[in-house]
Amino acid sequence: MVDRQRIRDAVTELISAIGEDPNRADLAATPEKVADAYAVFFSGVGEDPTSALGETIPAEHNEVVILKDIEFVSMCEHHLLPFTGVAHIAYLPTDRVVGLGRLPKLVEIVAHRPQLQENLTAQIADALEQGLSTRGVVVVIEARHHCVVSRGARQPEANTVTMAARGAYAEPVARAEVMALISK
Repeated sequence: MVDRQRIRDAVTELISAIGEDPNRADLAATPEKVADAYAVFFSGVGEDPTSALGETIPAEHNEVVILKDIEFVSMCEHHLLPFTGVAHIAYLPTDRVVGLGRLPKLVEIVAHRPQLQENLTAQIADALEQGLSTRGVVVVIEARHHCVVSRGARQPEANTVTMAARGAYAEPVARAEVMALISK
């Protein structure tokens, strides 16, 4: 849980540090608004991502399960600027599956921490592998980083793609079919 008072104090100091008056009418509520936003952006800190998976359901079939285009917002741990995108998840169950609504919750928990996209991708794959004892997992994330959009390289259309594969999908040949389905 974030310490809202410390965030308010830090934002007030930041406003002063950039040469602005934190008491100016248009900035007076900013520390509170940032504290509220950070409570959401960092709500996944300290939370076990496998808890999002909840109860498993017996599966009659053990073929691949794919959920695409799971939207998320995360914060770059290098610049504390947001990156936004979509996650695509594929997993090969053993004898149990999870409700599809649980997968976006898993992504949300892991995304709501200071993150690097590469770590976000791996952490989602690891949580699925551990929480469901899957035979294989593929996670692909496509995201736009606002540190790249608004500073430095200033590339507003650039997207970063990362992938993590576990178990049966660690081999490129085995993962090719799943990647083709994800890319449709």
